[in-house]
Amino acid sequence: MSLVRRVVGHKLGQFALVLIGAYLLFRLGVPWLSRTLTGQSAPVPAHLLWTIYMPIVLLVMLLFVSASEDSWQEFQRPLRELIIEQERAPLIWTRRVVGIGLPLLAGLFAYLQVRPEVSAPPELRSVHPAPASRITLDGQAIDLRTAVNPFRGASGAADPTALAEGKAIYGQYCVYCHGDNLAGNGLFAGRLRPRPADFTDPGTIAQLQESYLFWRIATGGPGLPPEAKGWNSAMPAWEGTLAEHDIWKVILYLYDATGQQPRAGSES
Repeated sequence: MSLVRRVVGHKLGQFALVLIGAYLLFRLGVPWLSRTLTGQSAPVPAHLLWTIYMPIVLLVMLLFVSASEDSWQEFQRPLRELIIEQERAPLIWTRRVVGIGLPLLAGLFAYLQVRPEVSAPPELRSVHPAPASRITLDGQAIDLRTAVNPFRGASGAADPTALAEGKAIYGQYCVYCHGDNLAGNGLFAGRLRPRPADFTDPGTIAQLQESYLFWRIATGGPGLPPEAKGWNSAMPAWEGTLAEHDIWKVILYLYDATGQQPRAGSES
C-alpha cells in the first residue's frame, strides 16, 4: 500500500496513471458505454485516438505537472536520477531494465501496427450474385427464370432494327461509364469504385444469361442482394428510365458489339 500511495502521490506517477487511464477509457470504456446505451459497440478510431485524443491528454498533463517550479522539479526528479546518477546499484539495474524494455515495447507496438491480419469476411461475397426469380418492371411482373430476349431469333440472330436502336440507347445512357468500346473505360469510369465491368472480357457477359443482364440493368446497384456488397455497383436502377423493350435492345447490342454470345439457359 505504501508503494501505491507513493506512486499516486507523485507527479510522475499521476502523469503515468492518467495516460494509462485515458487510453483504457477510449479503447474499452467508450465501446462499453455505447454498447450499454445503444446496443451497438462504437470503438474510437485508432487514428483519432493517437492523433487527437491521446495528444490532448498528454498536453494537459504536461501543463498540470509544470504548473509550478516545485511541481516540475518533482516530476523530473525520478527521471533525472534514472538517467544521470550512476552510483546507486538499484538505479543501475532499473536503468538496464528500462533500456532493454522500452525498445522491445516500441518494437512490439510497431509490429502490431503493421502486421497483416488474415480473417474471414463478415459475410459471403459474390461477384455475380444470384438474381431474384421474379422482378416487377413498370408494374409488370417478369419471371427471370423463363424470360428471353424478344429481339433474338430462335437461331440466336439479332433483329437488325432492334440492334441499331440498342446501340443508340447505349450511346445515350451507358457510354459515359462503360465506354465507346464497352471496356469499362468511359468518361466517368475513373471516379467509380469498383470500375464498370469490361464487357469485352470473356469472364463477364459471356458467362451470363441475358435475363441476368436484364435484372442487373433494371435494378442496378440498389437491387443487389447482401452477399454482393463487397462488389457493389454504382450503376443506377434504370427502371423508370428505360422500358422493358429498351433494356432488351441494349443487351442485344452488348453481345453483338463485343462478339460474345449469351450463356444458354440450359448450361450448368
